[in-house]
Amino acid sequence: MNDIRDDVRAAFHDAYGQEASGVWSAPGRVNLIGEHTDYNEGFVLPFAINRRTVAAVGLRDDSTLRVASSFADEIAEISLAELTPDALAGWSAYPLGVAWALGEHGADLAAVPGVDIFIDSDVPVGAGLSSSAAIESAVALALNDVWRLGLDRTTLAKVGQLAENKAVGAPTGIMDQSASLLGKADSAVFLDCRTLDATVVPLGFDEAGLALVIIDTGVAHSHSTGGYGERRAACERGATAMGVPSLRDLSIDDLPRAQQLLDDVTFRRVRHVVTENQRVLDTVRTLREQGPTAIGELLDASHASMRDDFEISVPELDLAVETAQANGAIGARMTGGGFGGAAIALVPIEGVSRIQVAIDGAFAEHSFGQPEMFVVTASYGATREP
Repeated sequence: MNDIRDDVRAAFHDAYGQEASGVWSAPGRVNLIGEHTDYNEGFVLPFAINRRTVAAVGLRDDSTLRVASSFADEIAEISLAELTPDALAGWSAYPLGVAWALGEHGADLAAVPGVDIFIDSDVPVGAGLSSSAAIESAVALALNDVWRLGLDRTTLAKVGQLAENKAVGAPTGIMDQSASLLGKADSAVFLDCRTLDATVVPLGFDEAGLALVIIDTGVAHSHSTGGYGERRAACERGATAMGVPSLRDLSIDDLPRAQQLLDDVTFRRVRHVVTENQRVLDTVRTLREQGPTAIGELLDASHASMRDDFEISVPELDLAVETAQANGAIGARMTGGGFGGAAIALVPIEGVSRIQVAIDGAFAEHSFGQPEMFVVTASYGATREP
């Protein structure tokens, strides 16, 4: 972290000609299990990872917001008075959307000073590791501090979700921001997306001699385009047809009736969410009672459900999962919203190299681009850095 913090401070000074007031960071996240359950008011089990977005922030003496980053040449600029979702576009909609969303959660944007922000990150973009929530969470915590708003972290997660939904236009749930803001070392965040109750669940990967390998396929995806929204709409249709407020209110026992009432596609979408909710609960229980070496079958079943029922996998993700499973992984699944991005494999530490070599070979054999693979550990959530 030291290097990226120093880089951000120096880049802030280069961009704005002054020293930053402070530096804040927030992690990306891996979802261990619980995909597309969050916006259905269900259960998820993500954890913050040791890849972070860092934001240097400095107060201004006017009402202007300026945002620059290491991944874009231009500096985006807007006044607080003009700040609306419709006025935002491109990558800067993420941090500037957070400033707008803070206003929607009680901040008086007419009374706070403008800010300059510079952002850098080592969270891979488009890999399903929620680089977007890392930006939102770092900026939300920073503005909450420098504007002295006093909002708690659960509220800041809502701020980040609102920014992503309205300013960016991605209909995502609250899981990513919650993991980024609430994460703890060697632990996952068991989140009830209806009540927003969050419980820290020890993972015990280190003690069990396990590593979590990220397999970034390099297939980019975007939540603000069609496939994600179509899946969400299907879930809403299914809940309406079943007479419940949300698919959270259905259990495995309701699936035979759902199959009678719904068309095949909508039924399979519903079946994924209902069974995935149960898998999250089963994973939490298994972690507590038996430890992480016993959760492999649940991870494998989750991938099969996303591949067959929710239809959000792609050939590269399937190949990564199948190759990991065949080469010693305890369990493997795609992670994130789907249509590209990354898979995860829970692997004995001594078997990491074998799986990486096997996946490299399999991708070359299928003429796919070479995936990026790295091990992540469960890390701390958003914080003000020293």
